[in-house]
Amino acid sequence: MHHRTVEELMTRDVVRARRDTPFKELVRLLEENDVTAVPVVDDLDRPMGVVSEADLLRKCADQADPTGRTPLPHLEAWERAKAEGSRAEELMSAPAVCARPDWSAVEAARLMESQHVKRLPVVDEADRLLGIVSRGDLLRIFLRRDEAIREEIAGDLLRRTLGLDPRDVTVEVRDGRVTLTGTVENRSMISVVEQLCRGVDGVVAVSGNLAHRTDDTPDSPTGT
Repeated sequence: MHHRTVEELMTRDVVRARRDTPFKELVRLLEENDVTAVPVVDDLDRPMGVVSEADLLRKCADQADPTGRTPLPHLEAWERAKAEGSRAEELMSAPAVCARPDWSAVEAARLMESQHVKRLPVVDEADRLLGIVSRGDLLRIFLRRDEAIREEIAGDLLRRTLGLDPRDVTVEVRDGRVTLTGTVENRSMISVVEQLCRGVDGVVAVSGNLAHRTDDTPDSPTGT
C-alpha cells in the first residue's frame, strides 16, 4: 500500500523569517504571502521557532483599550515578554516542532495533536528547512477518489497482501466510507482486514459485513 508522505503533502516554497526580523516586517510577511505563521531560521536555515498571528496579536491585546470597556489581560511572564518583544526571536514560539519528509500523514497529525500546533516545519537530516506542512495539507488525503481507494483495498490489500480471493470479498467505497461484504476463512481475519482498511489513505470509516467459515478465536469451542 502507498501512504502519502509529508514530502508529498508539504509546501516547499516556504516564507521564512530570520531571528532579527522586526515586528512590522513579520506582519508584512504574513499579509503579503497570505499565511498565518512563518518559521524563524538561523544562519544555517535551521528552524528555531515559529511566529504565528497569535504570537503577534499579544502585542495588540497588551495595549490599553482607548474606549476603556475592557481591562488589560493578565499575562504570564513569558507572555509579557512576547508582548513586549520587537524581533522574531523574542516573539516566536520555541523550540520549533518539526517533521521529517518521510513521515506519513498519520505521524505528522499525531505530533500536531500532541504538541497542540497547527503546522510543522519539515527538515532534512541536518535539520535544515525543506518545507512546511499544515493541518490543511494533511487533510488533502481525504480528497482521494473513491475508485482509487477501492482499487487499493481490493487489489493491493486484499488480494496481494492478504491473499484473499476477490470473489470472496467485495469492496464498496462512497465518500471515503468503505463497506466490506463477503466471507473470509477465519474469524480472526475480519478484524485484521478492517484495521488494514482503516489505514488506507483517504478512508473515513469502515463497516464490515464479513462472515467467516472457521471460528479460530480463543474463546470459541474449537479455538486454541
